[in-house]
Amino acid sequence: MAVSGVIHAGQLVTLAGPSRPRVGTEMCELGIIEDGAFVTEGGVITWVGKTDDFPSDTATIDAEGCLVMPGFVDAHTHPVFAGSRVDDFEMRCRGATYSEVAAAGGGIMSTVAKTRAASEKELLISAIQHVNWMISCGTTTIEAKSGYGLSLESELTMLRVIGKLAKETGVTVVPTFLGAHGFPPEYKGREAEYVALITNEMLPAVAAEGLAVNCDIFCEKGYFSCDQAREILVAAKNLGLGLKVHADQLSLSGGAQLAAELGAVTADHLEQTDANGIAAMKAAGVIPVLLPGSVFGLGLDKYPDARGMIDAGLPVVIATDFNPGSSPTPSIPMAMFLACTKMKMTPAECVTASTVNAAYSLGLGDLVGSLEVGKRADFVVYDCKDYRELANFFGFSQAKGVYTKGNLRYGQQ
Repeated sequence: MAVSGVIHAGQLVTLAGPSRPRVGTEMCELGIIEDGAFVTEGGVITWVGKTDDFPSDTATIDAEGCLVMPGFVDAHTHPVFAGSRVDDFEMRCRGATYSEVAAAGGGIMSTVAKTRAASEKELLISAIQHVNWMISCGTTTIEAKSGYGLSLESELTMLRVIGKLAKETGVTVVPTFLGAHGFPPEYKGREAEYVALITNEMLPAVAAEGLAVNCDIFCEKGYFSCDQAREILVAAKNLGLGLKVHADQLSLSGGAQLAAELGAVTADHLEQTDANGIAAMKAAGVIPVLLPGSVFGLGLDKYPDARGMIDAGLPVVIATDFNPGSSPTPSIPMAMFLACTKMKMTPAECVTASTVNAAYSLGLGDLVGSLEVGKRADFVVYDCKDYRELANFFGFSQAKGVYTKGNLRYGQQ
């Protein structure tokens, strides 16, 4: 049953503002209404203001002074996979690097083997569990990538599972094809043939079935070179898909520059990106999606230059990179904590980066990411009084109730 409104929000964080991604000091302007309220009808917000001016006499949620915010928009996740990577985790605990784990048969390829062996039903069951974890942390919209199949059949299966997640969980889901996540073992020494498989068979099949909105690629030494990435992304663009790039994660590979060259919607990771890459993204309008959880999860020390990007006028996004290996966290608040402590972003900047900016990075800025008239009633009631507490406390969820289109998805009403 959908609620018809909320009253007595101690802080109603609306993110009201210009109809575009927020930049610079705008990222600190959260549109907070003290003792705030809003009305919904048919899952859409129809009025926002103070509780004293609440215009409806219908049943509402009394937030009792708690924090109420838009649901988080997690703009980079990998929720469909089988098994876990606990063996990899233990190897890293014993001192192995990411590359050493991969060379020993772990890493992405270990998840590929398990995912290929799982049925579509098994993948859907585990993916629903993973998305429910995200919902419990306050997330109501996700971008979901394939990339653990690395064959035509398995990649299509993953995307079909992603296509079922919105109905099964109630969240908004944006599907992304990531067939270029790595080279499968059967193509070792025949990498050009795998690139051809992606461009000539995978991408046309994905486009024909309408299974993805975007195409992503892991542009990195030992994975896809800039030339290989360019060939795949150009083919995707010609089929009408938006472009994303896993860029400059482990080395300064030129991924940010490539994203700018091709007009990608986002460049993600960017741990190694330098001033030239930042300038190129700014000139081309590429949105940076920063993933501090993967740096932390791999035990590394170099985080993206968030301050340099914000100072350059880029609309920074923060996401979890939820995946079984490098960033096995479904929690945007955990990503916010790391962004604050490791990247020196402020709590307000993190809120903007994980709501309205993230929504625009997915092409959904007119629907979600802020609590404004005409947008979906995707919101969270938190068991705290101040938005800064979400980034300050970590390791648990403060969400009391998570709602999509006004319907309770997690917690109590």
